[in-house]
Amino acid sequence: MLSSKSVLHRRLRTFVDWIAPDSEREQEIRDQSARIRERIKAKAAADGLTVRSTPNSGSFAKRTGLRRHMRGTSEIEGQDIDLAFVVSPKTKDAEMLDSLLDRFLGYAQEAYPDNAPDEPTNSSVVLTFQNTKLQYDIVPMLAVSGTDDEQILLQRNGNRRRTSVQKHTEFVRSRNWKSNEQPGRVKVNECIRLFKWWRCVHFEDDTIPSIVCDLVCAKAFDERGVRSTYGETLADWFGWAAHAVRSRTPISFNDYLVSPLAPRSGAEWQVIDPVNRENNIVERWNWSQLDELSDKLETTRDMLNRAISQDERQQHPQSLSSLEFVFGSAIRHHCGGDEA
Repeated sequence: MLSSKSVLHRRLRTFVDWIAPDSEREQEIRDQSARIRERIKAKAAADGLTVRSTPNSGSFAKRTGLRRHMRGTSEIEGQDIDLAFVVSPKTKDAEMLDSLLDRFLGYAQEAYPDNAPDEPTNSSVVLTFQNTKLQYDIVPMLAVSGTDDEQILLQRNGNRRRTSVQKHTEFVRSRNWKSNEQPGRVKVNECIRLFKWWRCVHFEDDTIPSIVCDLVCAKAFDERGVRSTYGETLADWFGWAAHAVRSRTPISFNDYLVSPLAPRSGAEWQVIDPVNRENNIVERWNWSQLDELSDKLETTRDMLNRAISQDERQQHPQSLSSLEFVFGSAIRHHCGGDEA
């Protein structure tokens, strides 16, 4: 008979395998991404627009993505892949986001007439392949003169924010590598996947951007590490995050910045971009949003600790109900059963 602790751990292990992208499709995605890059670059070149680079980006490159999402109570099959296109327009007008999005929409419609949308999103052009359930977000960015690993991210409000796709990817992957060197099954990128799934269940749309999930989990890993089981690790991380939000403790990193913490500038809380100290990711969040987040983090910590306690008493059905509160009804059907 399985030890009581291993039942909870193996449930979460089975569930994270279910929400994670299929490793057997990675090469297929890389090949299709390469074809999309080449076709879009060719269309841009014919239009007189120079694409300087197309660096790997997003959750696929960081190995923190989901192949399924929750929308309400429905499970939605599908994986998102970000494709950054770093360009050097010849005129100031051509550097405007609306202009770039319109141009890239045209390239996508010419290259993939059956898969491109009629309108761009707020920051990208989306290619959706229904037969494979894959969605590619084509994101135009501006090149920075004199460097190959920094870009300008354009925003609808006219702001231009300096960033680095490569450094953001390396930031998460460096923690993946450190975690992978440690013994045991619990890995930081899988915990980020579970955190992102929790976000889908408890918040609407993109209330909490993926980058906030990445940074909060990265700091939790830096401060707390991982335990021997997923349940213990997540309970610890959610408790740490709840305290950080409740106390408005700033989150910053020194991976690339000597002085990583920027002035508060009136913000309620600070989560500082690890590659740009002037960018507070949560600068516009108000006290109500933060209190809601801390409340949900605390409640989740308590429910995970309850699940652990119930599991230790071999109350496996009750423990599964506690996990269902955290991760939604999907975990009941995709955790391997009561004795997983």
